Amino acid sequence: MKAATLSSMLSYKALNLFHSSSYYPRSFHSSKSFLTSLPFFSPATRYHNRIHLTHNLQFHTASSPVMASTFNAERARAPPAIPMPTPPVTKFNIGLCQLSVTPDKERNIAHARKAIEEAAEKGAQLVLLPEIWNSPYSNDSFPLYAEDIDAGGDASPSTAMLSEVSRLLKITIVGGSIPERYEGRLYNTCCVFGTDGKLKAKHRKIHLFDIDIPGKITFMESKTLTAGETPTIVDTEVGRIGIGICYDIRFQELAMIYAARGAHLLCYPGAFNMTTGPLHWELLQRARATDNQLYVATCSPARDTGSGYVAWGHSTLVGPFGEVLATTEHEEAIIIAEIDYSLLEQRRASLPLTKQRRGDLYQLVDFQRLNSQ
Repeated sequence: MKAATLSSMLSYKALNLFHSSSYYPRSFHSSKSFLTSLPFFSPATRYHNRIHLTHNLQFHTASSPVMASTFNAERARAPPAIPMPTPPVTKFNIGLCQLSVTPDKERNIAHARKAIEEAAEKGAQLVLLPEIWNSPYSNDSFPLYAEDIDAGGDASPSTAMLSEVSRLLKITIVGGSIPERYEGRLYNTCCVFGTDGKLKAKHRKIHLFDIDIPGKITFMESKTLTAGETPTIVDTEVGRIGIGICYDIRFQELAMIYAARGAHLLCYPGAFNMTTGPLHWELLQRARATDNQLYVATCSPARDTGSGYVAWGHSTLVGPFGEVLATTEHEEAIIIAEIDYSLLEQRRASLPLTKQRRGDLYQLVDFQRLNSQ
């Protein structure tokens, strides 16, 4: 076999990040930059790394195929992926409550409660609400409708309702999202409540919706909202769930992290608009489900053409093969659909992607897990 050519050698610095032995920074926020902290920038190790790359970067011909055993699939995730746990239930019904939203906050809360109760009556053990269901979706409204979730009670009537109804109905609720006020900042926040009514997790939207499509739509969440800083995965009575909010679904890395943490299901309350909705809403859901071989559920507000922000609607459940299992149009609706976790193993056995990843070529680093070790 011939050794790597000069052109390949010129890229050894970037490639060796993933190929040499376990060089990971504890954090990007250090006195040195991320790149200068890596060992191949050290004169003492430059020669070693050049030889190391030459050893590994070989041209393979028909007589010297790359063997699957050299792919190091487990190294494609750092830290190594957590095996998907056995879920507490194999089959259950999910309810997606596509709700109309008005400027009347008290009405929105009562309306959401009625929809949750109806979904539970129809057999839903897990209920998902839309993004910003207690408030109009606008930068002007976020400060006016924001609640102090940690204080609870009268300071957060929306989450107080979710807590009470989840306890009374003995169901799990992924409570869409509401504007949250915390230490002088505003967040777009999703709360997850267990069957005992207790808050199990709180996800603050990580990727803010800042877009400008000339002649179509301009919206800048960052004018009023602050981005969240942590991925959120939670063990519930219906399995391990990864949470994202709307724009978070565009970033496949977040979904990949959730899959590597053993998620069974990803829930994305969202409010795509009339420009991006027809093009991307279903596409992104199916992509996240297919890439990670798990379930994806989304829930949108119902469409109101008279509001300042017009939602696309089309709340949907997608299966681990990328198949649309249930969906609706843009009007108010409550979708009840079955989730069967036994399909996860079946799909992964048919397409064993986790065993076929090229850990010798690329790697996804979960810094939150890595820094906690």
